Amino acid sequence: MPSLPRRQSATERIANARTGLTARYRRHQYRKRLRRHNRTICRQSRSETQVRAVLAGCGAMSRAWLEAARQIEGLEVVGLADLDSERARGRAAEFELAGAEIGTDVPALLDRLQPDILFDVVVPDARRDVVLAGLARGCHVLSEKPMADSLDAARELVAAAKAAGRVHAVVQNRRYHPGIRRLQRAASGGLIGDITGVHCDFFVGPHFGGFREEMRHVLLLDMAIHTLDAARLVAGRRPLAVYCHESNPAGSWYAHGASAHAIFELEGGAVLTYRGSWCAEGLRTSWESQWRLAGTKGSLSWDGAEGFRAEVATDRRDGLFFEPATVEVPPLVSADRTGGHLGVIRDFVDAIRTGTEPETVGHQNFHSLAMVFGAIESARQGRRVAIQTIEEP
Repeated sequence: MPSLPRRQSATERIANARTGLTARYRRHQYRKRLRRHNRTICRQSRSETQVRAVLAGCGAMSRAWLEAARQIEGLEVVGLADLDSERARGRAAEFELAGAEIGTDVPALLDRLQPDILFDVVVPDARRDVVLAGLARGCHVLSEKPMADSLDAARELVAAAKAAGRVHAVVQNRRYHPGIRRLQRAASGGLIGDITGVHCDFFVGPHFGGFREEMRHVLLLDMAIHTLDAARLVAGRRPLAVYCHESNPAGSWYAHGASAHAIFELEGGAVLTYRGSWCAEGLRTSWESQWRLAGTKGSLSWDGAEGFRAEVATDRRDGLFFEPATVEVPPLVSADRTGGHLGVIRDFVDAIRTGTEPETVGHQNFHSLAMVFGAIESARQGRRVAIQTIEEP
């Protein structure tokens, strides 16, 4: 007759229970690590093939964004938000986004869809809340300009992006114009020597209707930001101070600030001048402005379209002047970033996929916005003011 199993002592039972618990704990931890690993692999796989985006703000500007978005491989617009749901549905139909969810509440739509990216195309007054909502929900955010309606709000957004570990960048699409890239290449390459002056003229009379015609400081906030951002890129110098006169000329159809004239002091003693009007009928300049760069060896002009001219002084003297020689403005190269909205959005998506920083990231764009608000403050006070800076992350 087989013997019965020996009865375990209390000590043995406790030891075996501990062993069982330890084994179960190890299996539990293994399963947790496996789930975490699988989620990481899924995110990596999705980042390499597909990025999901929600666009907030379906006004006229959203067309340029959606036209660019549908040309970027692996980018899927999964939701559209607007206070007017019919307008959002109209955009969805226009761009054949049959699967996109429509909403009027941006945070709620983000909670439901959990996208990788939020495209912020809302009016400037709503920008801060929309960007903060996106960052709080783990989205990378690309905003229409201006970055914020105040420098305090801009600092808050930079800090929020840093705290969330996400990218917040701004669509400064004019610096992605081929002409701006050629100006930058010529200036940085020393074609006309060291840059001593950058001079920009902008005279255009568009009748937009809508919120722009009610904005304060409309030229500086909504349009001059483009030229000033591009000028900062071309000059390669930090802005230090500004004196500005702002006005709303007789005949203007804007509520405030349709014209401005500003002088910016740049690092190294260089100067940037800006003359602009958004109620100038006739003899229009390009939307990119007309440019003249002055350097220690010569000058370069660009008409804002295809017309470039550059001359440098030779050793031959004719009376009071050294004879000039025409020099060629360098052409674009493959590394130059161009493409307007498409170029900016493609670079932003690539940066998200690769974990790099896009060119127009918030803490960089702050310096362009600070030029605008410095000009506004100078005009208000009627004196030269220093331009604010931000601590780099």
